[in-house]
Amino acid sequence: MGSFEAGPAQPGETAPRRGYATPKELIQRPSPGIDTVYDILQYTAKRHGNNNAIGYREVLNIIEEEKEIKKTIDGKEHIEKKKWMYFQLSEYKYWTFIEFRDKVLRVASGLRELGMEPGNVFNIYADTSHNWQLMQHACAANSITIATAYATLGEAGLQHSLDEPQVSGVFTNADLLATLLKVLDKAPTVKAIVYDGKAKPDVLEKLKKFRDGEIRLIHLDELEKLGEAHPHEPTPPKFADTACIMYTSGTTGAPKGVVITHSNLVATVGSVFTLLGRWIQSTDSFLAFLPLAHILEYVVELALFYVGMPTGYGRVKTLTDASVRNCLGDLRAFRPSIMVGVPAVWETIRKGIVGKVNQGSSIKKNIFHGAMSAKKFATRNSVPLIANLTDSVVFNQVKSQTGGRLRLTLSGGSLLSKETQEFLTMSLVTILTGYGLTESCGMCTILPPDLMQYGPVGIPVPSMEIKLVDADEGGYKADNDPPQGEIWIRGNSLAKGYYKRPDLNAEAFTEDGWFKTGDIGQWEKDGTLSLIDRKKNLVKLSSGEYIALEQLESVYKSCNLINNICIYADPAASKPMAIVHPHESNLRHAVGNTQVSLPELCEDQKIIDLVLKDLNAVGKKAGLKGMETLQALVLTPDEWTPENGLVTAAQKLQRRKISERYMDEIRVRILRFQVASTPC
Repeated sequence: MGSFEAGPAQPGETAPRRGYATPKELIQRPSPGIDTVYDILQYTAKRHGNNNAIGYREVLNIIEEEKEIKKTIDGKEHIEKKKWMYFQLSEYKYWTFIEFRDKVLRVASGLRELGMEPGNVFNIYADTSHNWQLMQHACAANSITIATAYATLGEAGLQHSLDEPQVSGVFTNADLLATLLKVLDKAPTVKAIVYDGKAKPDVLEKLKKFRDGEIRLIHLDELEKLGEAHPHEPTPPKFADTACIMYTSGTTGAPKGVVITHSNLVATVGSVFTLLGRWIQSTDSFLAFLPLAHILEYVVELALFYVGMPTGYGRVKTLTDASVRNCLGDLRAFRPSIMVGVPAVWETIRKGIVGKVNQGSSIKKNIFHGAMSAKKFATRNSVPLIANLTDSVVFNQVKSQTGGRLRLTLSGGSLLSKETQEFLTMSLVTILTGYGLTESCGMCTILPPDLMQYGPVGIPVPSMEIKLVDADEGGYKADNDPPQGEIWIRGNSLAKGYYKRPDLNAEAFTEDGWFKTGDIGQWEKDGTLSLIDRKKNLVKLSSGEYIALEQLESVYKSCNLINNICIYADPAASKPMAIVHPHESNLRHAVGNTQVSLPELCEDQKIIDLVLKDLNAVGKKAGLKGMETLQALVLTPDEWTPENGLVTAAQKLQRRKISERYMDEIRVRILRFQVASTPC
């Protein structure tokens, strides 16, 4: 069993359950004496010393290439020239654990010399990098709380994350200084700005003159030199102190600041170490590229740092060889054995593999698909010889594109389709699933390798317990078979609450310590938990029955012809419809590699019908009900990005914004369906 009941069930609830690793007592820390993030820094330097800790690449050159793009405007084809930028990067360079600790302490001294004091709040508004971690550890050494802001956060969200916690200082990247400058007049408490990279002289000049030069502006390298010249003794935090105010990339309203303590973080590190310690070692290597302002990346990096595993930093734009020039992409340059990604990453990788296979000859396609079938049979029937043979003959070519060492990955952030999980586990690497929220330090459940299966998101982590509570809308009941309901969580990884939001705290947290996640879950017979959907994503159709939008999207996303999908359900309709951004290369292959522009493809009714048919075939294969199949489709050439506001920085759909943007097309499709289905 993956989990055990840890108390009696109340009416309308399941009994609380705990994972098999800690059925009696929840984990508080990874080992005695590890009470804070600062303790982890000191521990790793002593234990792992001169081993490589942090890997990074320097930008040697930026290469511009001009390409012609075909666009259709008012029915006429236009050719536009667009410049694409590619990076030429150095080989990976490393800091050892001791070198990293010493750099942290020098930067920490520099912060004190700038006037930053214990108890201050320091905002990190930057891309994921080695310097992000350098700054957060330096803050921890001084008992300074960090507030996080996504690098893609808009001006309003950034201003909120600076003003609400009254931050004293900011760390950012050179190319983000201009955005920071626009909101500084609404952040009167900011006294210092630290940046890395090469900034534009005019932006620096404006910042130096801002508020008559009251704000201290300094490059990170100079800050370290300042700390070296003026050393200060660290002021370590305490177990219960606030470590981080993490601002979520919410889909509605201003970002919410989740208050995370050092005790929450060390409990989370202890949770990962207790549950997965057998499978992750200091000899592994981890490639980091997800936003560190997202809780999943933040806690995974901290946990693997504690293990003594080297972390190499990459960029989404430079992961593969195709996105760089005169060097290897991050994957092949670093050759990770461990990776973490969100479903959007894994769906992209899967469709990339399918696209490569489709470009090959019919013989190569047949070999690939035959090997996939053989390995599925061998895995299900425990025939390792066949599985190893398919790897060596076929799939090792796929694995070489990630460096050839990848052996374990985790998917979190939202639902991953069973089809994609199985496809990548067979062809590339074992993909474990997990479930968590910012409020739980990213930790609710993890699927350990000894319970590997497709579908469930795992078992309760050792620092948390979980129960399901009746959700009347949708008929999710604790006494259903299997038990279903809203997921409530409690434990040592659970955050204190929302910063300066007593209204939200009263709504989401109970007096006895439970947090209402808003997610709908289901206990499986082996004690694992499956996600069904979110309460707010349950929509009632004209038939009176509910459908779960997020669950449907996770199924349909496995369609090879699409890149992203948003399910839209009109209460007056009997079935949902979808807004889809297609996977261009796979779609072109399906229609015969036509030279027609993507906007024209998306307007072609035959193409729309083809994609709709393929989506519904995927839904039928996954066992969806008739009312869950799609009645119509809007196909759009527009990519959905954080920059255009259609997804969050964590790649979650901005449903309202998507539906508003495409409402005219949605109405046309609904009307067309109604006319077609009305009897004469």
